[in-house]
Amino acid sequence: MKFYDCKTAPSPRRVRIFIAEKGLDIETIEVDLANQAQLSDEFRAINPRCTVPVLELDDGTTIVENIGIAVYLEAAYPEPNLLGANPLEKGLVSTWNARIEYEGLVPTADALRNSSKRMSNRAITGPTNYAQIPNLAERGLARCREFFAMLDARLEQSEFIAGERFTLADITALCIVDFASWIKIKIESDQVNLKRWHDNVSRRPSAAL
Repeated sequence: MKFYDCKTAPSPRRVRIFIAEKGLDIETIEVDLANQAQLSDEFRAINPRCTVPVLELDDGTTIVENIGIAVYLEAAYPEPNLLGANPLEKGLVSTWNARIEYEGLVPTADALRNSSKRMSNRAITGPTNYAQIPNLAERGLARCREFFAMLDARLEQSEFIAGERFTLADITALCIVDFASWIKIKIESDQVNLKRWHDNVSRRPSAAL
């Protein structure tokens, strides 16, 4: 297998952490997003969507979404379990992972990509250029703050995002909370549950990747 990565981007970091938690050794190929290597003809042949992460299997099949990569690796390497060990856990992990993507990743990306001068014509990832919409940046900031408050309330109820152990939902949340610093949103002093959780998961060796 080959894993197409970009060290500076939050989405492939999720796969890096997942791979590390599984204890896997997968060949990694760096894609220079800063210089738009994802838009090259060479990379388009691998992923026409021009995004990372990408997991390329030995037979040439490519899996290009975080959840797809996680499901494949979990099925191929079941332990340690990260997607849920029983129906209830599976449902909770999937639910929280989806909420974190929609309520956290989307608004954070909107705030960044619709305000950064370097992304003036790249407001949406993918092969097509889209102009920025400043109002989306403002809304993204507001939604991201609401996302942090939601996580803090959730983590008052359980040690980890989806329950009482570390799962894919925690990986996704960690990467998005850290990503939010790019738009100058950080954990507030009164968000003690979120701070406790973030300190805890950040101490895991995989979080340094």
